[in-house]
Amino acid sequence: MNFPSLPLLCAGLLGATLLLPACSEPEKAPAAAAAAVDPAVVRAGDNLGNIVRTGPVGIAELSDTLRVAGQVDFDEQRITRIGATVTGRVTELQATLGQQVSVGQTLAVLNSTELGAAQLAWMKARAQAQLNERNVERAQQLFAADVIGSAELQRRESELAISRAEQRAAADQLRVLGVSPKALDKLSGTGAINSMSPVVATMAGTVVERRVTQGQVVQPSEVMFSVADLSRVWVVAEVPEQQAALVRPGQNVLVDIPALAQRLTAKLIFISDTVNPVTRTVTVRSELDNADRRLKPAMLATVLIEARPTPRLVVPGSAVVREDNKDYVFIETAPSEYRLTEVRLGAAIGSVRPVTGGVAEGTRIVTEGAFHLNNERKRKELE
Repeated sequence: MNFPSLPLLCAGLLGATLLLPACSEPEKAPAAAAAAVDPAVVRAGDNLGNIVRTGPVGIAELSDTLRVAGQVDFDEQRITRIGATVTGRVTELQATLGQQVSVGQTLAVLNSTELGAAQLAWMKARAQAQLNERNVERAQQLFAADVIGSAELQRRESELAISRAEQRAAADQLRVLGVSPKALDKLSGTGAINSMSPVVATMAGTVVERRVTQGQVVQPSEVMFSVADLSRVWVVAEVPEQQAALVRPGQNVLVDIPALAQRLTAKLIFISDTVNPVTRTVTVRSELDNADRRLKPAMLATVLIEARPTPRLVVPGSAVVREDNKDYVFIETAPSEYRLTEVRLGAAIGSVRPVTGGVAEGTRIVTEGAFHLNNERKRKELE
């Protein structure tokens, strides 16, 4: 049997020894990869030391801004709807749509047989009362002369009381039909029946509605004209019932009028005590000065209402990093070491963002320099 020489044996052993580390390298590679640095963690080098600032997540009093749809409307305390006091036919129209009118100005004239009949009834009652007054005077003289008894005098006095009551009732009816005391005195003096009834403005303002035409027969229940004082108007909006508790009377609001490209400041003067069962909203109302008449009723508006302040968990807007339609902040995990963490945030209110999840109160986060820190993280991730 031939044995290898000593030099060949030593060379073989040396080769086997050198192969052992090489065979073990692939087994150590996965372990090294597992021990690689987390890509969400970044350390701030010297170049970021003066840029990155940290601070705790805190609580702040925030007021949400509610945006609700609304429209310009008449001030219901500055509008009047005018109708006829009698049934009659329109014989004359003196007011036109958009016209400025004053108190007592004639808007239309009616011819009313009802008015004429009421005047005739008053004149009859008046004449009967005058006759009964003379009868009572004669009866008093005859009773004093012992010509008639007291029963006859009392009968005539009773007739006088009845006729006077009928006269007062007829006069009241004329006043209901729109006859002024001055016109009644004229009727009493001349005895001339006038069946023409004027329809007059009861307040100063603008004629914003006219519902009659020449020759039309109108009833007292019908609206003929609407007159409004447009120097002040309302802005009416509907707040969803879920947000109604956030508003209160006296709050300042901003009113955007798209038609005028203008934003005005107003104040809430009314909040409804009931919820509309159809729209599930609460009506709110504000008031605006309109001396220049630029605001027109029915104009669309957007009302911005600053809700009542409530304590909320917040982070500065400068701390937020936006990636892949998600919000992130850097949480401090060690000195100069930070982890990119996803958070859930609300819409920005001023310079802060309300937190709805992902981070707790008191957690230290990067408040300034988050953008540069994220760029450093991406650079190292590419390396």
